[in-house]
Amino acid sequence: MDQPEGLNELFVGAVTVGERGQVVIPAQAREQMALHPGDRLLAFTHPTGQMVCLCKLTMLELAAELLSRLQLEEKAEADDEDGEQ
Repeated sequence: MDQPEGLNELFVGAVTVGERGQVVIPAQAREQMALHPGDRLLAFTHPTGQMVCLCKLTMLELAAELLSRLQLEEKAEADDEDGEQ
């Protein structure tokens, strides 16, 4: 099993909030996330209110699609089991 990365490996740079609340995502983070102009991100705050996490929308769409497929497969399996009884 892979060990979780340390904080030093996850740190990609410091940013400053501009007058309009905008920040520039550091180049290293954009490269690692394969971000391109026009990509959509979702912003989540940490429960402590001290952190903002950005998630690429396409990743959530893929995760939702995967979960949907799993649910359909589970339902089909349950229907098959009910039909056998």
